[in-house]
Amino acid sequence: MERNEINDVAPTSLAHLIGQRSVVEQVRVALDAAHMDGLSFPGALLVGPPGVGKTQTAKVIAAEMASDYHEVLGQAIQSSADLNALLLGAKERDVVLIDEAHEIEKSFQTALYLAIDQRRVFLQSGRSGRTPQSIPLADFSLLLTTTDEFKLLQPLRDRMKLTLRFEFYSGDELVELLRQRSRALGWRVDEEVLAPIAARSRGTPRLALRLLQSCRRVCRSEGENIIRLAHLERACTLEQIDGLGLGPTEQQYLCLLGEGDSRLNVIASRLGLPSRTVAEVTEPFLIRAGLVVKDDQGRRQLTAEGREHLSKSCAIPV
Repeated sequence: MERNEINDVAPTSLAHLIGQRSVVEQVRVALDAAHMDGLSFPGALLVGPPGVGKTQTAKVIAAEMASDYHEVLGQAIQSSADLNALLLGAKERDVVLIDEAHEIEKSFQTALYLAIDQRRVFLQSGRSGRTPQSIPLADFSLLLTTTDEFKLLQPLRDRMKLTLRFEFYSGDELVELLRQRSRALGWRVDEEVLAPIAARSRGTPRLALRLLQSCRRVCRSEGENIIRLAHLERACTLEQIDGLGLGPTEQQYLCLLGEGDSRLNVIASRLGLPSRTVAEVTEPFLIRAGLVVKDDQGRRQLTAEGREHLSKSCAIPV
């Protein structure tokens, strides 16, 4: 049966996960041991860039454990009551995921690792001098995802029994992922479309799947049933994505450097963006892709690859 949305289907077992071989093997061993000993899945820290499958892996762990799954964003924990409700709401062998755990305030991170350590939640009474009431916690699995593990307190990191490190995907892995998802959705896709989608996805499954969804949207808008290369080209034109997956801001950034080396604050000013946004959002892929480097004085400059790409694509006015 054909489905309309890319997230209408998702992996439900380790056998369905593509890429992240080291992570998958670590999880498989931990699952086997947990099943053999009749225990919950060990607490784990899932570390890696956005969009590479950390949350999806947590859901697969819950499915493999046949456990209930609870998910909350770190920034949603705004009080002790929020944290206590999350921990006390989990039953034996449930899987509890705190996504973007580095967003949890430090005081609540402390409360969290103390609760993990003692398997108890301590409730402060309203009267001074009274001994805090403690409530035992069920033996659930706590999973924390983060893009920056060092924003988490070390005692909290140390209490996670597994550290699962996620990497960017290769082009071949992204092609396999796109093929798997399109088949599961019942979408007909020309094989020649998959590699160009992967090339524009920055090694990130989330971006690859989003672009596949955009291609299908164009395909259906034209009354067709097979996603072809022309639909990808049209989708990229509509979204102003070039052959490397660079958006308008990144393309403008390269065009600016085409005029000569420059400092971050100058680039940010000309782009009309805060310097921090440029440094943390715009630059990382350009540097990782080898298009831009920083010199000893912090000036940004194009590499040979950057100049070559610029010569092909800089048609956006700055």
